[in-house]
Amino acid sequence: MNHESTTAKPPGQKDASRRGAPKWLRVFLPAVLILVWLTAAGIGGPYFGKVNEVSSNDATTFLPESADATQVQERQGEFTDSDSVPAVTVFEGDTEITENQLDEISQIFETLPDIDGVEDEVSPAIPSDDGLAVQAFVPINSEADIAEVVTQVGDELDSNVPEGLSVYVTGPAGFSADLSAAFAGIDGLLLAVALAAVFIILIIVYRSFLLPIAVLSTSLFALCAALLTVWWLAKWEVVLLSGQTQGILFILVIGAATDYSLLLVARYREELRATPDKWTATLRALKGSIEPILASGSTVIAGLLMLLLSDLKSNSTLGPIASIGIVFAMASALTLLPAILFAFGRIAFWPKRVKYDPDNVAAEQGIPGKGLWPSVAQKVKNRPRSIWIVTTLVLLVGAAGATQLKADGVAQSELVLGQSDARDGQEVLGEHFPAGSGSPLQVIAAQDERDAVADVLLAHPEIEEVAITAEDSPSGTAPITEDGIEVAGPPGTPEPEPTVVNDHVLMQGTLTAAADSQVAVETVRDIRSDLDDAAPSAMVGGVTATDIDTIDASIDDRNLIIPIILVVILGILMILLRSILAPVLLIATTVISFGTAMGVSALMFNGVFNFPGADPAVPLFGFVFLVALGIDYNIFLMTRVREESLKHGTRQGVLRGLTVTGGVITSAGVVLAATFAALSVIPILFLVQLAFIVAFGVLLDTFIVRSLLVPALTYDIGRAVWWPSKLSRKSGKHAVRT
Repeated sequence: MNHESTTAKPPGQKDASRRGAPKWLRVFLPAVLILVWLTAAGIGGPYFGKVNEVSSNDATTFLPESADATQVQERQGEFTDSDSVPAVTVFEGDTEITENQLDEISQIFETLPDIDGVEDEVSPAIPSDDGLAVQAFVPINSEADIAEVVTQVGDELDSNVPEGLSVYVTGPAGFSADLSAAFAGIDGLLLAVALAAVFIILIIVYRSFLLPIAVLSTSLFALCAALLTVWWLAKWEVVLLSGQTQGILFILVIGAATDYSLLLVARYREELRATPDKWTATLRALKGSIEPILASGSTVIAGLLMLLLSDLKSNSTLGPIASIGIVFAMASALTLLPAILFAFGRIAFWPKRVKYDPDNVAAEQGIPGKGLWPSVAQKVKNRPRSIWIVTTLVLLVGAAGATQLKADGVAQSELVLGQSDARDGQEVLGEHFPAGSGSPLQVIAAQDERDAVADVLLAHPEIEEVAITAEDSPSGTAPITEDGIEVAGPPGTPEPEPTVVNDHVLMQGTLTAAADSQVAVETVRDIRSDLDDAAPSAMVGGVTATDIDTIDASIDDRNLIIPIILVVILGILMILLRSILAPVLLIATTVISFGTAMGVSALMFNGVFNFPGADPAVPLFGFVFLVALGIDYNIFLMTRVREESLKHGTRQGVLRGLTVTGGVITSAGVVLAATFAALSVIPILFLVQLAFIVAFGVLLDTFIVRSLLVPALTYDIGRAVWWPSKLSRKSGKHAVRT
């Protein structure tokens, strides 16, 4: 922030800003700004209910183009007439299923193609070897609303299930439906919880009714404009939108716009006490806030855009989408909010009223003073070295727990928290059938390598069955054994002819373990390794291969992007603070804070919440948001400290900067933590973990790093912290001690 000392004008003297602003401009400009944003919100608001039209949660659409799983997914439709997603239905009984029950189940399956979206090739009922279960594969058109179709299939099965049996819908379509259901609360529940949390905090902070409405309007209008822009970019396929990205966009815009608004409102209140004219106060507040807001937003955008370097589209597309949100958050805070504040004037703080009292404004900025933040500043002054050493040691102890974070991926069945019909069905499937039967691995290979691929698959103990796509086979595939392709039918039936496309064939391997299990992961990795030698052209895809390629790409992204973000933000800070040492120290404290947040989160995930692990992207996303957003508060603090240091010397500047910015930055941190915590209402493991990491990390940054560690360290170093700028070599104009 860039608070300026203000003094009262002599009686009768007008501000230059008042002389240069005709009355019509004061009325016209704010009215136009409010009207423009109202129009944007009116157009963008209805798009909240249309996001599903341009959103995708298919994991293969986020993979790099070069990934084997991506290429197999793209070419798989060439070998079959149907581009469908399989749902696996499982009936289970406590006793052996009777012939009558089996006939009833078969009749149910015959009716399923009547459901819009279910294709005709529903498999026959397949009893398990133990006789306690029956499964069937229900192909669902990939162009249909999979979640809706799965729901209808489930309702049909539930209403006709034979007495004494239980039924489940699982497989890729079942898990896709679970994800869609979990993300269904983004448009309503997530937004309502986030806005309610912010509103309550603002009521407590301001003890006013109008200001929270003004600030929330700023955030909500920014979100409407951002969503409108992102929706059309997704419609034109410029960006790829998913439920995960959508949720993060909502939270980021609300949190950032509210933070920027808090800074502007704090400055506006200060200026209202320094000048009797609300137009002058508005202009001064805007002038004093624009630099730190633009610097903060630019830092966040720079960090987010580094995600463009990611091979995973789910990561790379978040960068521009979230950056668009930050742009509108800044624009709304710097245009709409000043217009609203000017329209309200002093009544904005009702039932309190900000009085014109310039002498008291000047006195409050002095040190020492009364109140929480002058008291904190005094403690920093008395024992700076003890404070920064102790806080650093505590943070490092917490950071040690980061080694316990299990971020090597989680099973697909664990992505959705709470009850899951697909997860329950997968467990039942694994008890009675090869657990991977609904999600076989897919291998596309040159025709002359067919036998070599079959040998590799058949030789692996975790492969239950091997088949090849064959158009003239009733089931669409023909089993392969060590003796070759099996012939299904009476003696004399000709051997099925494999489907060949561009001299390539498609083969399948049924896994004995669930497709998202660690056993399946190790199996696919082994098979890929063996095929590198036996069939170099072969590409392995399917659910398990998609998970593997996603995890590998996430780890590569994490190792590449995190160091680059640090370098970029370091460069921005050096330009902003005209220093080398201060930015290095700020980056170091932010990294330590991030490590502590990850360490505490790991302990909570493992010991309290009992999460099964974490996606490799969790540390990357946590780093992007904590470093990009956490550095904001250091920017707000240190830009003010530098301003005060120019006038009063570095050590006095630290105390003054901490005192003046303490309240507003702490409020901003609490608001941002609350908005990210709102992500936890969406029962997706990734979002719940990200919510905890960012919310805890922001609070840690706000109350420990920015309030104690950075001020104490800067105070202890003194003016040398500004090295190599001139400020490091001389005192401020009025400084006694630097």
